[in-house]
Amino acid sequence: MMTHLRSVFLFYVFSMVASLAAAAEQAITDISFNAQPSGQLSIALEFDDREPPEFSSYTIEDPARIVIDFPETENRLSQRRYALPEGNASSVVVVEAGDRSRLIVNLSQLGEFDAKVEGQQFVLTVGAASAESYTAPSRAGARSAKTSVYSSGATSVLTDVEFRRASDGEGQLVLSLSDSGVDVNVSSEGNRINLEFSDTDVSEALSRRYDVTDFATPVSEIEVTPSGRGARVVMQAEGYFDYLAYQQGGEYIVSVKALSESEREQQLSEFSYVGDRISLNFQNIEVRAVLQLIADFTDLNLVASDTVAGNITLRLQNVPWDQAMELVLKTKGLDSRQVGNVLMVAPAAEIAERERLEIETNKQFSELAPLKSEFIQIRYAKANQVVTLFEAGSEQGGSLVSERGSVVVDDRTNAIIVTDTAAKLDEIRVLIENVDVPIRQVMIEARIVIASSDLDEQLGVRWGGEYTRDGSFLDPNGPRKQLSIASSMDATAALNQAAGSGGLPYAAAPFVDLGIAGATSGFAIGFTSDDLFLSAELAALEAAGEGEVVSQPKVITGDKQQATIKSGTEIPYQEGAASGATTTQFKEAVLKLDVTPNITPDDRILLDLVINQDSVGELVPSANGGVVPSIDTTELTTQVLVGNGETVVLGGVFKNEETIQIQKVPVLGDLPGVGAVFRSKVSTNKKVETLIFITPRILSDVLLD
Repeated sequence: MMTHLRSVFLFYVFSMVASLAAAAEQAITDISFNAQPSGQLSIALEFDDREPPEFSSYTIEDPARIVIDFPETENRLSQRRYALPEGNASSVVVVEAGDRSRLIVNLSQLGEFDAKVEGQQFVLTVGAASAESYTAPSRAGARSAKTSVYSSGATSVLTDVEFRRASDGEGQLVLSLSDSGVDVNVSSEGNRINLEFSDTDVSEALSRRYDVTDFATPVSEIEVTPSGRGARVVMQAEGYFDYLAYQQGGEYIVSVKALSESEREQQLSEFSYVGDRISLNFQNIEVRAVLQLIADFTDLNLVASDTVAGNITLRLQNVPWDQAMELVLKTKGLDSRQVGNVLMVAPAAEIAERERLEIETNKQFSELAPLKSEFIQIRYAKANQVVTLFEAGSEQGGSLVSERGSVVVDDRTNAIIVTDTAAKLDEIRVLIENVDVPIRQVMIEARIVIASSDLDEQLGVRWGGEYTRDGSFLDPNGPRKQLSIASSMDATAALNQAAGSGGLPYAAAPFVDLGIAGATSGFAIGFTSDDLFLSAELAALEAAGEGEVVSQPKVITGDKQQATIKSGTEIPYQEGAASGATTTQFKEAVLKLDVTPNITPDDRILLDLVINQDSVGELVPSANGGVVPSIDTTELTTQVLVGNGETVVLGGVFKNEETIQIQKVPVLGDLPGVGAVFRSKVSTNKKVETLIFITPRILSDVLLD
């Protein structure tokens, strides 16, 4: 009895576990396509009796693809690849890898798409939707994810950047966003994963390079920078890796997993051959029979040439049918072309000859086709430059038009008049549309700072005196015999006035003059008697000054377009000619900025710079008796790579000039101690520093509806 109860209990436990496991994983059961009149294509995935799971989406630019991931979802579709006959979408692939299913839409050109959930269906709309339908809000209860290469959604802020290592060695980057509806464009290039967040601001604290090598994940470095369209995050990975990007509320998560050699080969083969798997085991079977089996398996119509013959032995176990087809064709020197759901098979040489004849037929048709003329307006470029661009490198003298066509440039209206066949005109319009685009603008701001400081110290003494034999020193009318020439001496006169002598109309002149011109302070002492007067004046001067000259030229120019700005004066001077006449020449003393910016794909700017800061120097005598001004020049020529909005110090010049000049009385000035009163000292210290700062900024593009 107990054994029976135990068996019943285990049965119910296993049943519950099986039902929970079945409920945990959803499945894709059907797929349908609907081409809309506006040129859009709707792809609908049907799920098994439940609402589709949370999905994540990203795009790849080259090749152009839209990728939608459904976690914990099984693929129960009858086939994995669906060819589409026309439109922007060329094919759709639904594959299952690990615990998720992936929907891949291969495009001719990357554009807008709208992904949303409606009941038990997941609907993906691909195409060029109008601005109204693209920005219209989803209906209540529907989850949606909208992505556009160039979109103008609501402004968002990247608030936090976090990197962590998962238990299985995956590297996970978690980006916190203030707006969960921000448009994100994800692409991979080599070992880099690029994430573009449209209309998203990032603070200076987060805008930097993060070294995450110590986490022991495939990711070695993360760089967060602002871009002209929002924020950019670049992840640098090493080795073979696979990544998954998805959004959960206000967090955008990128998970990067390392791949082994076998996993890498499986990943490559998964995208190279996407047909349903087939097993073939035959000995000495006819090639036509094998092709018929593959056609029956894929529901394709088969057309085989009469020259397809021979037998083949093959054993293929669980391989994609398109890979099996390629192996059979290569073994027998055959080739195939698929038109719609019709597969044509013939020897490779026969198909090449047929295509050659088709090309010659098209060429003859183009030679006989009527010519048409069309007026094409050039909006941003110059018409003659556009024509020259297409003619460059053409041995026939012009690759823009055919041999029968002609191009006329109208400089007045900046347009071209093209005469050619209708097919060639369509091709020319596409080429011009790709070339005639507005170039991005860059504003370059330069700051040239010249900081100077000087210190001037002077110290000196003047000795003076007078002697009379007959004691008439104080009598201005009496006979005088002086030791020196009488002259004015301000400090000594002030001394005599302070002594109450009534002033001296003739004061003693200095006989040792080591004084300071324009002294700001002084000290004088003197000694007088009936026939002798001595005076000493000690004077000092100290001057200090600081100055800063800031020049800030700014210029706006286009990408890869040279710009020059200069401000200053032209100095005239006279110069003698060979005939004896005098001519007036000019020399420039200007501040000049010559720059050519080059915007890199990651929105940094490569600058070719020539900066001149000139000023007028000394006047130099010329050969004809006049003077010629000299020019003091500071010039910098360099090439530098700068981030958008960042400031870089290109270089600087520091000049320190120190001068000490001593004047003294011979012998007396060298005496220790008292020799200081027979010397004058002039000390000058001058410092000049020049720094050059450059700040480039990419002007934001204006998106017009």
